[in-house]
Amino acid sequence: MEELEQGLLMQPWAWLQLTENSLLAKAYITKQGYALLVSDLQQVWHEQMDTTGVSQRAKELNKRLTAPPAAFLCHLDNLLRPLLKDGAQPDDAAFSCDHVAEALILRVRSELSGLPFYWHFRCSLASPSLVSRHLIRPLMGMSLALQCHVRELATLLRSKDLEIQDYQESGATLSRGRLKTEPFEENSFLDKFLVEKLPEACSVGDGRPFVTNLQSLYVAVTKQELQVGQKHPGAGDPQTSSSASPGGTDNQLLSQPEQLGSSEASSSALEKEPAGIAGLTQRPQLSKAKRKKPRGLFS
Repeated sequence: MEELEQGLLMQPWAWLQLTENSLLAKAYITKQGYALLVSDLQQVWHEQMDTTGVSQRAKELNKRLTAPPAAFLCHLDNLLRPLLKDGAQPDDAAFSCDHVAEALILRVRSELSGLPFYWHFRCSLASPSLVSRHLIRPLMGMSLALQCHVRELATLLRSKDLEIQDYQESGATLSRGRLKTEPFEENSFLDKFLVEKLPEACSVGDGRPFVTNLQSLYVAVTKQELQVGQKHPGAGDPQTSSSASPGGTDNQLLSQPEQLGSSEASSSALEKEPAGIAGLTQRPQLSKAKRKKPRGLFS
């Protein structure tokens, strides 16, 4: 299911306007299954299902329909794609949602091969790690990227001011006085922004501004983090795993005598005989020989 997890991470968020309420959602569907993430900005729900689960739920909800799981998944993809792209319900399908205990059920009603087709996305509360991966870490990355963008723009403005100053000192004048600007002062600009623009700029509302304006940056940040994770996998790196585990230090300490013994065996082998099993079984004798005869590589 790793393909579904990575595919879902790379998907942008979409804003859905349903009869009951508005939601943020993202989905990834393949022939092997689907993954869905939904949020109302208060909680986050998730469902991931393989072909076996799809077959079982299809039989439960559509007793008159018989088709392979790939057919149901393809139909779900065709129904969700326009919904996630445009935010409006397609004409050939109806979507609704309701809460059952801590779960959220997204219901779909449509037709398949001329017969009624029903589907329930039964989403449970997402784990904290999943919320972190799809929201907290990407939003932090986006904030850092935007901050870097602002710094680059401030540097560019200061360079432009120096260029204008050089023109003025050379005798150049503006042909239209309304184009005159004051030199850029970053601190005063930020203070003014916090007072005048911040209330409007950070108005989250129902999440629609986030979906409308920032999804290209969101996808770029998640793609970058995924690439970094593939190049430096923490769990797959033996050194990282041993150092991160509680017993990592002990394991390193326990391995040191073996490493030292191997070094002594190698040094002695240059003078005496090829090291094999004897190099391991005669480790105390090698140390004793080293004290009596201080010659070898460093003599």
